[in-house]
Amino acid sequence: MQNPLLTRITPNPEVCKGKPTIRNMRFTVVQLLELLAGGMSQEEILEDYPFLEVEDIYACLWYAAQIANIKDITEVAAA
Repeated sequence: MQNPLLTRITPNPEVCKGKPTIRNMRFTVVQLLELLAGGMSQEEILEDYPFLEVEDIYACLWYAAQIANIKDITEVAAA
């Protein structure tokens, strides 16, 4: 069963060159994850970006977890 939060993640070729965005806005999943990785709290993010919702943060984290949960790892030869 797919997590309903993922409906908030919208890859659209017409927005941000197809990068996954939050609710089809020009705010990418990567941007939000970088804010979290940089040490911002959820509260700080929501205060600085009032158009975001807490569910958007959870959706980005779930999306990233799914990408990181790969089944096979293939070694790539160094160039």
